[in-house]
Amino acid sequence: MAKKPKKQANGTPATVALTAVGTPFTVHAYDHDPASPSYGEEAAEALGVSPDRVFKTLVADVDGELTVAVVPVAGQLDLKALAAAVGGKRATMADPAAAERTTGYVRGGISPLGQRKRLRTVLDASASEHDTICVSAGRRGLEVELAPSDLAALTDAVLAPIGRA
Repeated sequence: MAKKPKKQANGTPATVALTAVGTPFTVHAYDHDPASPSYGEEAAEALGVSPDRVFKTLVADVDGELTVAVVPVAGQLDLKALAAAVGGKRATMADPAAAERTTGYVRGGISPLGQRKRLRTVLDASASEHDTICVSAGRRGLEVELAPSDLAALTDAVLAPIGRA
């Protein structure tokens, strides 16, 4: 009996993960400019979406444990608020190489979904003000739009006010 050929998964680990669980989402691609100073603001502009609906994925070190923070591109991450949201004392930005190695994504394309090692995740509370938000789909120039409640459920995220203007 012949072996059945393996199906090739198309897309990024993030889109494959979303498809596997049947979560509704939309992929948005745009031409990424490597000279752009802000990947998130570039995405918002290219997609014609308000920057408060486009969220960046940042990896921080909270008391020695890598933690994902998902905040609007229009603002910044409040490290003290992030630490408090997960019951930690101190948070610093993670070493970029450690973030890439642990998530399986490159900087500027780190998605909160489909990471190589599932990390504790905190989603800024402002996400719940929108029907859908955009986050990286796992590579520069590719965003995925989905309901914030779906993102929170899929990542077991804590919702907390971790962003600041």
